[in-house]
Amino acid sequence: MTADAASSAPPTKPCIGVIGAGRVGAVLAAGLTAAGYPLAAVAGESDASRTRIETLLPGVRIDKPTAVSRAAEILLLTVPDDTLDNVVRMLVASGAIRSGQIVVHTSGRHGLGVLRPAVGVGARGIALHPAMTFTGTDLDLERLASCTYGVTCASEDQSIAEALVTGLGGRLVAVSEANRELYHAALAHGSNHLVTLVSQAIDLLRSADAEDPALVLRPLLSAALDNALAFGDAALTGPIVRGDVESVAAHLRSLAAQSPATVQSYVVLARATASRAVAAGRLEPRRAAAMVEVLNDALAGLSA
Repeated sequence: MTADAASSAPPTKPCIGVIGAGRVGAVLAAGLTAAGYPLAAVAGESDASRTRIETLLPGVRIDKPTAVSRAAEILLLTVPDDTLDNVVRMLVASGAIRSGQIVVHTSGRHGLGVLRPAVGVGARGIALHPAMTFTGTDLDLERLASCTYGVTCASEDQSIAEALVTGLGGRLVAVSEANRELYHAALAHGSNHLVTLVSQAIDLLRSADAEDPALVLRPLLSAALDNALAFGDAALTGPIVRGDVESVAAHLRSLAAQSPATVQSYVVLARATASRAVAAGRLEPRRAAAMVEVLNDALAGLSA
Protein backbone atom coordinates (compact mmCIF):
# COMPACT_ATOMS: atom_id res chain seq x y z
CA MET A 1 0.00 0.00 0.00
CA THR A 2 1.36 3.44 -0.92
CA ALA A 3 1.75 6.19 1.66
CA ASP A 4 -1.07 8.15 -0.01
CA ALA A 5 -3.39 5.12 0.13
CA ALA A 6 -2.53 4.51 3.76
CA SER A 7 -3.24 8.12 4.67
CA SER A 8 -6.64 8.01 2.96
CA ALA A 9 -7.73 4.73 4.60
CA PRO A 10 -10.42 5.12 7.24
CA PRO A 11 -9.08 5.06 10.81
CA THR A 12 -9.26 1.75 12.60
CA LYS A 13 -11.97 1.74 15.25
CA PRO A 14 -11.08 0.59 18.78
CA CYS A 15 -11.93 -3.00 19.61
CA ILE A 16 -14.71 -3.65 22.09
CA GLY A 17 -15.27 -6.26 24.75
CA VAL A 18 -18.63 -7.03 26.34
CA ILE A 19 -19.24 -8.30 29.85
CA GLY A 20 -22.82 -9.50 30.13
CA ALA A 21 -24.36 -11.06 27.02
CA GLY A 22 -27.92 -10.44 28.13
CA ARG A 23 -30.65 -8.96 25.97
CA VAL A 24 -28.93 -5.57 25.83
CA GLY A 25 -25.28 -6.60 25.63
CA ALA A 26 -25.55 -9.06 22.77
CA VAL A 27 -27.66 -6.69 20.66
CA LEU A 28 -25.42 -3.65 21.22
CA ALA A 29 -22.35 -5.75 20.46
CA ALA A 30 -23.94 -6.88 17.21
CA GLY A 31 -24.85 -3.30 16.34
CA LEU A 32 -21.35 -2.00 17.04
CA THR A 33 -19.78 -4.85 15.11
CA ALA A 34 -21.96 -3.98 12.12
CA ALA A 35 -20.73 -0.40 12.49
CA GLY A 36 -17.13 -1.57 12.10
CA TYR A 37 -15.99 -1.95 15.70
CA PRO A 38 -13.90 -5.12 16.07
CA LEU A 39 -15.23 -7.42 18.79
CA ALA A 40 -12.41 -8.81 20.93
CA ALA A 41 -14.35 -11.09 23.26
CA VAL A 42 -17.57 -11.52 25.20
CA ALA A 43 -18.32 -12.82 28.70
CA GLY A 44 -21.58 -14.68 29.20
CA GLU A 45 -22.23 -17.70 31.37
CA SER A 46 -25.91 -18.62 31.26
CA ASP A 47 -27.41 -20.88 28.61
CA ALA A 48 -29.53 -17.97 27.37
CA SER A 49 -26.44 -15.77 27.04
CA ARG A 50 -24.56 -18.47 25.12
CA THR A 51 -27.51 -18.83 22.76
CA ARG A 52 -27.57 -15.07 22.11
CA ILE A 53 -23.84 -15.07 21.45
CA GLU A 54 -24.11 -17.95 18.99
CA THR A 55 -27.05 -16.29 17.22
CA LEU A 56 -26.02 -12.63 17.15
CA LEU A 57 -22.23 -12.87 17.48
CA PRO A 58 -21.19 -16.08 15.73
CA GLY A 59 -17.52 -16.95 16.05
CA VAL A 60 -16.71 -14.43 18.78
CA ARG A 61 -14.38 -15.54 21.56
CA ILE A 62 -16.15 -16.27 24.85
CA ASP A 63 -13.95 -15.69 27.87
CA LYS A 64 -14.01 -14.80 31.55
CA PRO A 65 -14.67 -11.14 32.45
CA THR A 66 -11.08 -10.26 33.36
CA ALA A 67 -9.79 -11.63 30.05
CA VAL A 68 -12.46 -9.74 28.11
CA SER A 69 -11.51 -6.52 29.88
CA ARG A 70 -7.80 -6.95 29.16
CA ALA A 71 -8.51 -7.56 25.46
CA ALA A 72 -10.73 -4.51 24.97
CA GLU A 73 -10.00 -0.88 24.24
CA ILE A 74 -13.67 -0.08 24.87
CA LEU A 75 -15.18 -2.23 27.61
CA LEU A 76 -18.97 -2.47 27.54
CA LEU A 77 -20.54 -3.47 30.87
CA THR A 78 -24.12 -4.65 30.31
CA VAL A 79 -24.74 -6.33 33.65
CA PRO A 80 -27.75 -5.77 35.97
CA ASP A 81 -27.82 -2.48 37.88
CA ASP A 82 -27.43 -4.09 41.29
CA THR A 83 -24.28 -6.01 40.29
CA LEU A 84 -22.56 -3.25 38.32
CA ASP A 85 -20.67 -1.80 41.30
CA ASN A 86 -19.26 -5.21 42.27
CA VAL A 87 -18.22 -5.99 38.69
CA VAL A 88 -16.33 -2.70 38.37
CA ARG A 89 -14.58 -3.20 41.70
CA MET A 90 -13.67 -6.79 40.86
CA LEU A 91 -12.16 -5.81 37.51
CA VAL A 92 -10.15 -2.99 39.08
CA ALA A 93 -8.93 -5.18 41.95
CA SER A 94 -7.75 -7.85 39.48
CA GLY A 95 -5.85 -5.32 37.40
CA ALA A 96 -8.06 -5.95 34.36
CA ILE A 97 -8.87 -2.25 33.84
CA ARG A 98 -6.01 -0.02 32.71
CA SER A 99 -5.23 3.64 32.25
CA GLY A 100 -6.66 5.09 29.05
CA GLN A 101 -9.21 2.32 28.61
CA ILE A 102 -12.79 3.40 27.88
CA VAL A 103 -15.29 1.79 30.24
CA VAL A 104 -18.94 2.14 29.22
CA HIS A 105 -21.93 0.88 31.18
CA THR A 106 -25.54 0.72 30.00
CA SER A 107 -27.36 1.13 33.32
CA GLY A 108 -30.14 3.70 33.32
CA ARG A 109 -30.00 4.29 37.04
CA HIS A 110 -26.25 4.75 37.42
CA GLY A 111 -24.12 7.60 36.17
CA LEU A 112 -20.37 8.00 36.51
CA GLY A 113 -20.24 7.41 40.26
CA VAL A 114 -20.35 3.65 39.88
CA LEU A 115 -17.30 3.84 37.58
CA ARG A 116 -15.23 5.81 40.10
CA PRO A 117 -12.88 2.87 40.89
CA ALA A 118 -12.11 2.47 37.17
CA VAL A 119 -11.60 6.20 36.67
CA GLY A 120 -9.34 6.11 39.71
CA VAL A 121 -6.85 3.91 37.86
CA GLY A 122 -6.92 6.13 34.78
CA ALA A 123 -9.80 4.72 32.75
CA ARG A 124 -12.33 6.97 31.01
CA GLY A 125 -15.95 6.40 32.07
CA ILE A 126 -19.17 6.77 30.10
CA ALA A 127 -22.75 5.97 31.16
CA LEU A 128 -24.71 5.14 27.99
CA HIS A 129 -28.26 3.88 28.48
CA PRO A 130 -30.41 2.82 25.52
CA ALA A 131 -33.98 4.00 26.10
CA MET A 132 -35.53 0.91 24.56
CA THR A 133 -36.92 -2.44 25.63
CA PHE A 134 -34.95 -5.39 24.27
CA THR A 135 -35.93 -8.91 23.22
CA GLY A 136 -32.33 -10.05 22.83
CA THR A 137 -32.95 -11.12 19.22
CA ASP A 138 -32.16 -9.73 15.78
CA LEU A 139 -35.54 -7.96 15.92
CA ASP A 140 -33.84 -5.36 18.11
CA LEU A 141 -31.20 -4.47 15.54
CA GLU A 142 -33.62 -2.48 13.36
CA ARG A 143 -34.95 -0.68 16.43
CA LEU A 144 -31.50 0.60 17.35
CA ALA A 145 -31.77 3.14 14.54
CA SER A 146 -34.60 4.96 16.33
CA CYS A 147 -33.21 4.58 19.85
CA THR A 148 -32.20 7.44 22.13
CA TYR A 149 -29.26 6.97 24.49
CA GLY A 150 -29.08 8.76 27.83
CA VAL A 151 -25.42 9.71 28.17
CA THR A 152 -23.48 10.96 31.16
CA CYS A 153 -19.76 11.60 30.67
CA ALA A 154 -16.99 14.14 31.05
CA SER A 155 -16.88 16.81 28.34
CA GLU A 156 -13.63 15.41 26.95
CA ASP A 157 -15.32 12.03 26.40
CA GLN A 158 -18.36 13.44 24.60
CA SER A 159 -16.91 12.67 21.17
CA ILE A 160 -16.40 9.01 22.12
CA ALA A 161 -20.01 8.70 23.27
CA GLU A 162 -21.24 10.42 20.12
CA ALA A 163 -19.22 8.05 17.92
CA LEU A 164 -20.69 5.00 19.65
CA VAL A 165 -24.25 6.29 19.43
CA THR A 166 -23.78 7.33 15.79
CA GLY A 167 -22.41 3.87 15.01
CA LEU A 168 -25.55 2.35 16.49
CA GLY A 169 -27.70 4.69 14.41
CA GLY A 170 -29.24 6.37 17.43
CA ARG A 171 -29.38 9.81 18.95
CA LEU A 172 -27.81 11.09 22.15
CA VAL A 173 -29.46 12.98 25.00
CA ALA A 174 -27.30 14.35 27.79
CA VAL A 175 -28.30 13.39 31.35
CA SER A 176 -26.57 15.00 34.32
CA GLU A 177 -25.19 12.85 37.10
CA ALA A 178 -27.65 14.41 39.58
CA ASN A 179 -30.66 13.56 37.39
CA ARG A 180 -29.70 10.01 36.47
CA GLU A 181 -32.09 8.25 38.87
CA LEU A 182 -34.97 10.56 37.94
CA TYR A 183 -34.31 9.91 34.25
CA HIS A 184 -34.41 6.16 34.83
CA ALA A 185 -37.55 6.38 36.99
CA ALA A 186 -39.32 8.21 34.15
CA LEU A 187 -38.43 5.54 31.62
CA ALA A 188 -39.28 2.62 33.92
CA HIS A 189 -42.58 4.20 34.96
CA GLY A 190 -43.57 4.86 31.38
CA SER A 191 -42.51 1.55 29.83
CA ASN A 192 -42.59 -1.15 32.50
CA HIS A 193 -45.87 -0.03 34.03
CA LEU A 194 -47.35 0.33 30.57
CA VAL A 195 -46.75 -3.38 30.02
CA THR A 196 -48.53 -4.18 33.29
CA LEU A 197 -51.42 -1.90 32.39
CA VAL A 198 -51.85 -3.38 28.91
CA SER A 199 -51.61 -6.92 30.27
CA GLN A 200 -54.35 -6.16 32.78
CA ALA A 201 -56.55 -4.75 30.01
CA ILE A 202 -55.97 -7.90 27.94
CA ASP A 203 -56.95 -10.08 30.89
CA LEU A 204 -60.15 -8.08 31.41
CA LEU A 205 -61.11 -8.35 27.75
CA ARG A 206 -60.59 -12.11 27.89
CA SER A 207 -62.91 -12.20 30.89
CA ALA A 208 -65.40 -10.21 28.83
CA ASP A 209 -65.20 -12.94 26.15
CA ALA A 210 -63.44 -10.73 23.57
CA GLU A 211 -62.19 -13.04 20.85
CA ASP A 212 -58.86 -11.28 20.20
CA PRO A 213 -58.01 -8.80 22.98
CA ALA A 214 -54.82 -7.59 21.28
CA LEU A 215 -56.72 -6.85 18.07
CA VAL A 216 -59.30 -4.88 20.03
CA LEU A 217 -56.72 -2.85 21.94
CA ARG A 218 -54.09 -2.17 19.26
CA PRO A 219 -55.72 0.76 17.41
CA LEU A 220 -56.97 2.34 20.65
CA LEU A 221 -53.64 2.05 22.47
CA SER A 222 -51.60 3.08 19.44
CA ALA A 223 -53.68 6.23 19.02
CA ALA A 224 -53.56 6.98 22.76
CA LEU A 225 -49.77 6.62 22.86
CA ASP A 226 -49.21 8.74 19.76
CA ASN A 227 -51.56 11.44 21.06
CA ALA A 228 -50.03 11.44 24.55
CA LEU A 229 -46.51 11.79 23.14
CA ALA A 230 -47.62 14.63 20.89
CA PHE A 231 -50.08 16.51 23.13
CA GLY A 232 -49.56 15.40 26.73
CA ASP A 233 -52.58 15.87 29.02
CA ALA A 234 -54.57 17.38 26.15
CA ALA A 235 -54.81 13.81 24.78
CA LEU A 236 -56.87 12.65 27.78
CA THR A 237 -60.25 11.18 26.88
CA GLY A 238 -62.77 8.97 28.65
CA PRO A 239 -65.08 9.08 31.65
CA ILE A 240 -62.69 10.63 34.15
CA VAL A 241 -61.82 13.75 32.15
CA ARG A 242 -65.53 14.06 31.25
CA GLY A 243 -66.51 13.82 34.92
CA ASP A 244 -68.70 10.75 34.36
CA VAL A 245 -68.78 9.59 37.97
CA GLU A 246 -71.44 6.95 37.38
CA SER A 247 -69.44 5.34 34.57
CA VAL A 248 -66.40 5.09 36.82
CA ALA A 249 -68.55 3.63 39.61
CA ALA A 250 -69.86 1.02 37.16
CA HIS A 251 -66.30 0.13 36.18
CA LEU A 252 -65.35 -0.35 39.80
CA ARG A 253 -68.35 -2.56 40.53
CA SER A 254 -67.53 -4.78 37.58
CA LEU A 255 -63.83 -4.97 38.48
CA ALA A 256 -64.59 -5.80 42.11
CA ALA A 257 -66.78 -8.68 40.97
CA GLN A 258 -64.63 -10.02 38.12
CA SER A 259 -61.05 -8.92 38.82
CA PRO A 260 -60.49 -7.59 42.36
CA ALA A 261 -56.72 -7.54 41.85
CA THR A 262 -57.13 -4.84 39.20
CA VAL A 263 -59.15 -2.45 41.36
CA GLN A 264 -56.15 -0.97 43.16
CA SER A 265 -54.22 -0.10 40.00
CA TYR A 266 -57.39 1.32 38.40
CA VAL A 267 -57.99 3.53 41.46
CA VAL A 268 -54.39 4.77 41.65
CA LEU A 269 -54.29 5.68 37.97
CA ALA A 270 -57.79 7.16 38.04
CA ARG A 271 -56.81 9.45 40.92
CA ALA A 272 -53.72 10.59 39.03
CA THR A 273 -55.76 11.14 35.87
CA ALA A 274 -58.33 13.21 37.75
CA SER A 275 -55.61 15.37 39.32
CA ARG A 276 -53.98 16.05 35.96
CA ALA A 277 -57.35 16.78 34.35
CA VAL A 278 -58.14 19.36 37.07
CA ALA A 279 -54.70 20.96 36.70
CA ALA A 280 -55.24 21.18 32.94
CA GLY A 281 -58.61 22.87 33.46
CA ARG A 282 -60.52 20.03 31.85
CA LEU A 283 -62.31 18.68 34.93
CA GLU A 284 -64.20 20.77 37.50
CA PRO A 285 -62.81 20.35 41.02
CA ARG A 286 -66.23 19.42 42.44
CA ARG A 287 -66.61 16.64 39.85
CA ALA A 288 -63.10 15.48 40.67
CA ALA A 289 -63.95 15.39 44.38
CA ALA A 290 -67.00 13.24 43.67
CA MET A 291 -64.85 10.96 41.51
CA VAL A 292 -62.23 10.56 44.23
CA GLU A 293 -64.93 9.73 46.77
CA VAL A 294 -66.15 6.88 44.54
CA LEU A 295 -62.59 5.67 44.07
CA ASN A 296 -61.90 5.73 47.81
CA ASP A 297 -65.10 3.81 48.51
CA ALA A 298 -64.01 1.12 46.05
CA LEU A 299 -60.71 0.61 47.88
CA ALA A 300 -62.46 0.56 51.22
CA GLY A 301 -64.83 -2.10 49.89
CA LEU A 302 -61.90 -4.37 49.03
CA SER A 303 -60.61 -4.35 52.60
CA ALA A 304 -64.02 -4.67 54.21
